[in-house]
Amino acid sequence: MDHHLHHHFTPPPSPMENTAAGASSKPPTPASTPNSRHASGAPSSRHSATPSHASATASAPTPASRTVYSDRFIPSRTGSNLALFDLAPSPSSSHDAAASGPNAASSGSAAPTSPYCALLRAALFGPETPDRVASSATACSSSSSPGASAVGTPATGNIFRFKAEVPRNAKRALFSGEDDEDALFPGIFTTRGAGQRKIARSPYKVLDAPALQDDFYLNLVDWSSHNVLAVGLGNCVYLWNACSSKVTKLCDLGVDDNVCSVGWAQRGTHLAVGTNQGKVQIWDATRCKRIRTMESHRMRVGALAWSSSLLSSGSRDKSILHHDIRAHEDYVSKLTGHKSEVCGLKWSYDNRQLASGGNDNRLFVWNPHSVQPVLKYTEHTAAVKAIAWSPHLHGLLASGGGTADRCIRFWNTTTNTHLSCVDTGSQVCNLVWSKNVNELVSTHGYSQNQIIVWRYPTMSKLTTLTGHTYRVLYLAISPDGQTIVTGAGDETLRFWNVFPSPKSQSSDSLSCIGGTSFVRSYIR
Repeated sequence: MDHHLHHHFTPPPSPMENTAAGASSKPPTPASTPNSRHASGAPSSRHSATPSHASATASAPTPASRTVYSDRFIPSRTGSNLALFDLAPSPSSSHDAAASGPNAASSGSAAPTSPYCALLRAALFGPETPDRVASSATACSSSSSPGASAVGTPATGNIFRFKAEVPRNAKRALFSGEDDEDALFPGIFTTRGAGQRKIARSPYKVLDAPALQDDFYLNLVDWSSHNVLAVGLGNCVYLWNACSSKVTKLCDLGVDDNVCSVGWAQRGTHLAVGTNQGKVQIWDATRCKRIRTMESHRMRVGALAWSSSLLSSGSRDKSILHHDIRAHEDYVSKLTGHKSEVCGLKWSYDNRQLASGGNDNRLFVWNPHSVQPVLKYTEHTAAVKAIAWSPHLHGLLASGGGTADRCIRFWNTTTNTHLSCVDTGSQVCNLVWSKNVNELVSTHGYSQNQIIVWRYPTMSKLTTLTGHTYRVLYLAISPDGQTIVTGAGDETLRFWNVFPSPKSQSSDSLSCIGGTSFVRSYIR
């Protein structure tokens, strides 16, 4: 601080000022003259003046015409490392500024590169490496001002001489993440600092879940927007409150039936339960009361998906039924197309498209009014249970295949195109996208029983989590988008902190979900 306070730029007096000082013993007073502004605004050319100014000062050494130097530090940016701040260099050199007169100080500064322009350039031309960024900036600067120096050239110093040199990688850290793919949308999908985000390799909580079935075609775990986890265990459904850890038994279907699927409505107050006998029940979770039972399927209901007041159910009878809970009829429309059991069902975030996967290795996309699929994808070679819509990009759909397929495929349902395919090496049981960053998590069965966090679109592995001893058949994500819960035939539910919090969310929001201490308890 002391060094900064005493570092005022006070140039030595020029010969003209010595002459003026001999004529008058009074100390020079600040005067707003063209000469004083020129001297303070361009210190790099303070010893040179035009002949007209010199002759006028020598012939009439009045106080108003004397050159006065203020004590302000006005830096010269000629030798500054402007590339650190993503700024374009001045269109003219300091000598051009001196030749142009007093107006050089006001017209010699170039506008900085807009973050919007950088984002637009990245979106149009693809991700840029640091070398490409520097070369592009050099080309732009040379084309716009032939006399300017290249942005990427080494600088002789900083704008403020008393500051230390900033590392070269600091410029990229301002707007982009660690990897090159993050430069496509800098700062939007990444919340990391200088280093890569660390993901805990072990669960922070484990719940014992007796009678959790080891059946690939069932969907027995779902997490509500009110932070309540629903789990189907045998012929019962249990609710676990993530804030209070309180366990509530919602229903018991009796010895003649079993729970095959559970699904929360968006509001988080009503739960749909699909049974082995083909029934679909609607329960009010706040009152633990059954509201309605619909008996339209002929076989078990293994998949459920909500779209506002519309509930879609997929069954082993190969059909998909739309139930409007406001209508008296058990269902309002029936979708046919699958040749085997429907085991995957997901509505898009805008509720305009429904994706379904079946044991016939088919992935279908439906609109709300169609009874036949509008899009059919047949590239998978095993059952398609894992389905997930991207919350970041409209029409981006991910799907995963079973043991004979082992692939995660990405589709653009807007253009009806197959985007990419990744072979995971094992059965893909579930997929879910992060709401906070452009990442997704997959759970797997034969033969590794692992959980993988991927970064999209490069599909680079952020981490691989292990711990389950059976296939990881069940997956749900917390309402804040930070925690996932996985279930397996080893009769355990494991909670993992895998995703970061959104920027706008306070650090203590929904903090009751997790913590860092390991806890093991029972779901019932």
